[in-house]
Amino acid sequence: MPGLRGFRTGLLALSLLGCTAQAVPPLPVHVGGRAIRNADGSLTFGWPAVYIEGRFRGTGVSVAVETQTDRLRLLIDGVQRGMLEPGSTSLTVSGLPSGNHLIRLEKLSESQAGGTRFIGFYPSDSSKPLPAPPESRLEIEYIGDSHSVGYGDLSTSRDCTGQQVHDTTDSQQAFGPLLARRFGADYRVIAYSGRGIVRNYNGGPGESLPSLYPRMKPDDGTDLEREPGSWHPQLIVINLGTNDFSTPVHPGEAWPNDSALRADYRDKYAAFARMLMAKQPQAHLVLMGGDNFQAEVEHIATALNGERPGRALTLPAGPMEHTGCHYHPSLKDQKMMADGLQSLLERHPEIWARGEIAKAARIDRR
Repeated sequence: MPGLRGFRTGLLALSLLGCTAQAVPPLPVHVGGRAIRNADGSLTFGWPAVYIEGRFRGTGVSVAVETQTDRLRLLIDGVQRGMLEPGSTSLTVSGLPSGNHLIRLEKLSESQAGGTRFIGFYPSDSSKPLPAPPESRLEIEYIGDSHSVGYGDLSTSRDCTGQQVHDTTDSQQAFGPLLARRFGADYRVIAYSGRGIVRNYNGGPGESLPSLYPRMKPDDGTDLEREPGSWHPQLIVINLGTNDFSTPVHPGEAWPNDSALRADYRDKYAAFARMLMAKQPQAHLVLMGGDNFQAEVEHIATALNGERPGRALTLPAGPMEHTGCHYHPSLKDQKMMADGLQSLLERHPEIWARGEIAKAARIDRR
């Protein structure tokens, strides 16, 4: 998205407001990611990297939210104009050059419970609403764990407290959103730190990612995405297995040894992939793998391609520096994974329904 031109320092005023009541209707919005639409028109969301966009004509706009744990970035015309930290209720941007503007709110942090309630974007200073930004012709879904979340990717140290992990996680700079923005694509990230296909990190408790996948919010097992609706991704990228295999099987776990774990992983992963392919038959799958489970990923892709030729590709994650929190991918690592995916997609133009659709999908949302 292009930056704001003609802006002069001092013209921008940011203010945190004490209430969220508004006297004017909110802007129509485009939502990227899973969000629950409430009876009052507000949106509740919890999965990583959700984003909301609106357009207006004028010089001012405000956003009203309720967030207890999330960090949210506010951009105008692609330029950051403020941050909403946990406990924030609203933020106003004024003094913009008169004209058409795009406002975008981005979820940065991971919220395995709770999340954010978005109340609305509201024009101010006599600004006028414009129609919501159009949906992209390209859609990409990412399914994964902390690597897809962007866990601690801003950190310059591997040693982090829980608060530091929260504050240095920027899901919008994880490989999935990075790649999607290069193609002008809409994206969803269904990812949860510590979860695997059959085994969570170090054999810990909790539901696996395939069990969590249908939920509209990761902590709500009652509100499920039963129908895909208007979401029809051309590409689904799965990066799961790090937690399954990063530690040895412990006595008392469900698998007597590593071989049994790998066999269960292959079976459950293939079943999960088949469910996704049945739900989104138009989609191609990219299965990402680390060194210690790349062979399993290749085995699964071979089985899937035996049923639907050419529908599953594989991509090794590649060597990384792992200098983020707790040895997680850094921003450099995230960019490297995005580059690897882009290179793979450029070698397989058949993934996009029509030859040059990727170029045609680049939308000026202003």
